[in-house]
Amino acid sequence: MTQTIRNSSEAGTAGAGAAVADAPGTPHGITGKGLKGGQLGLLAVVVLGISTIAPAYTLTSALGPTVNEAGLQLPVIFLIGFIPMILVSLAYRELNADSPDSGTTFTWVTKAFGPWVGWMGGWGLLAANIIVLSNLAAVAVDFFYLFLAQLTGTPELADLAANKPLNVATCFVFVALAVWVSYRGLHTTKIVQYGLVGFQLLVLGLFVAMAFANWSSSETSIPFSWEWFDVTKIETFGQIAAGISLSIFVYWGWDVCLTVNEETANGKKTAGIAGTLTAVVVLGIYLLVTIATMMFAGVGTEGVGLNNEENHANIFTALASPIMGPFAILMSLAVLSSSAASLQSTFTSPSRSLLAMAHYGALPKPFSHLSKKFATPGFATVAAGVLSAGFYAVMHVVSENVLNDTILALGLMICFYYGLTAFACVWYFRESVFSSFRHFMLRLLCPLLGGLGLLVVFLQTAADSWAPEFGSGSEIFGVGLVFVLGVGILALGAVFMLIMARLQPGFFRGETIRKDTPALVVPE
Repeated sequence: MTQTIRNSSEAGTAGAGAAVADAPGTPHGITGKGLKGGQLGLLAVVVLGISTIAPAYTLTSALGPTVNEAGLQLPVIFLIGFIPMILVSLAYRELNADSPDSGTTFTWVTKAFGPWVGWMGGWGLLAANIIVLSNLAAVAVDFFYLFLAQLTGTPELADLAANKPLNVATCFVFVALAVWVSYRGLHTTKIVQYGLVGFQLLVLGLFVAMAFANWSSSETSIPFSWEWFDVTKIETFGQIAAGISLSIFVYWGWDVCLTVNEETANGKKTAGIAGTLTAVVVLGIYLLVTIATMMFAGVGTEGVGLNNEENHANIFTALASPIMGPFAILMSLAVLSSSAASLQSTFTSPSRSLLAMAHYGALPKPFSHLSKKFATPGFATVAAGVLSAGFYAVMHVVSENVLNDTILALGLMICFYYGLTAFACVWYFRESVFSSFRHFMLRLLCPLLGGLGLLVVFLQTAADSWAPEFGSGSEIFGVGLVFVLGVGILALGAVFMLIMARLQPGFFRGETIRKDTPALVVPE
C-alpha cells in the first residue's frame, strides 16, 4: 500500500507574514519561509545535534543532581531516560517525512490537534530553549573564569564567577557572541561546530581513559557492578521519575536536527535519520563517562564523591584534577567550549520556531523577517538572545542554585512538548496505523509508548516540585521554584496565546495551517 498526501482544496488567508494555506504544490498548507536549502549534509546535522546536546556541559551539570536522586542506579536511569527519547525521535521522523517544516512541534501538533494545542506545543519548545540557553550561559561563565584561573595560575580568578553583577555581564557577552554567529547562518555555524564538538569529544575520551586507568587510586572509588543497571534497586517511583526527568535533560537537543530540515539536503529523510543517530551516539558517550566517573569518584558525600553537594553544580570541576592531573585544564576548556558551542547552536531551534510561528500568523509579523544578507531569521535570533539573557539575570536574583532549578524545570518543558509531538504523530496518522507492520510500530506503538512515558514523568515531577524542598529549596509564596518555572511558564503561555488569538485571529481560525489527516490510498 502507498500513502499519498491529501491536499486541501481550500485556500485560507494567512495571518500576518504567512503564506496562503494549501498553496499549489505544498502539502497541507506547509510553505517555504525563504531559508536557504541544501546547506547541511548528514554529518553536519549530526554534529549540530551533538553540539546542542553538549555532552561535556550536560554531564557536568546533570551528573550531580541525577546521582542524588538515583544513587548507584545512575546508569540504568540514563538507559530508562533514553527509551522515551528514541521512541519520540521515531515519531519526529515520521512527521518530518510527511511534512518537513522548521516549526516542527508547533506545525505538526497544529496539523494534528488544531491551532490552540499547536500554539502551546510551540510555546513549550520555546520555553525549553530559553531555559536551557540561560543554563548554558551559567556553565560557560563558570568555566570561563575557572579556565582563566588555571591558565594564569591565579586561583582567585575562579571566584569572580560568584560576583553576580560580573557574572551577569559576562553572560551577556557570551549570548551576544552566540547570537552574532547564529545570525550569520548555518555555514558559519557548521565551521564553528566542527572544531568545538571535535575538541570536546577528544577530551571526554581522554577523561574516560584516565578514569578507568586510575580508578583504584581514588579513596572513594568503587568497583564496577552490573547491579547499577538494576532498576529494582531504586526505592520509590518518585526517585525514578525525578531521575528520568534529569536524564531527559541530558538527551535533550537532538530535535534541532529536525528544525533545520528546510536547510538540509534531502531534508525529509536526512533530518530524521540525523536526530535518531544523534541520540544513539550520545547514549554511548554518556554510559562510558558515567561508569568511569562512578568507578573513580563513587557516590559518597565526601571528597570527590558524586553525592557531595559541593560538587553538584559542576562535577568536572571536582574530578578533572584528581583524574587528569596536569591535563585538567583541558577539561575546563572542553566544558567551556561545549557550553559555548551549545549556546550558539541552540539558538537555531527557537529562532526557526519563532520564524515558523510568525510565518503562519501565530506571532507578530516581525518574527518572520529574514536577514537579506544571510537568509537567516535575524529578528527571531536576536529576540531569543534578549529573552534568554533576561531570564538568566532574573534567575540569578530569585534562585540560590540556578543550575539545579533550571535543569529540573527544563525536564518538565521537554516532557511536555516532546510528549505532545508523540501523541500528535499517533493522531495525525491514525488512518494508516494498521496499514502495515511498519506503520503500526512507527506511527502508533512507539510514539504512544514514548508519549505516555513522558506524560507520567511530567505529572509526577510536577506534583513533587510543588514542595519548596524540591530542587534548591527556593520558593515563591510557598510554592517550589521548580514548579513555578515549569508549570507556571506553561500557564503564562496560555495567557499569551489568548492575547495572540485577539491580535492574530487568522491562525486560530485555521486559515494558515489546516487540521487534517493524510489520506490512505490503495493503488490499482
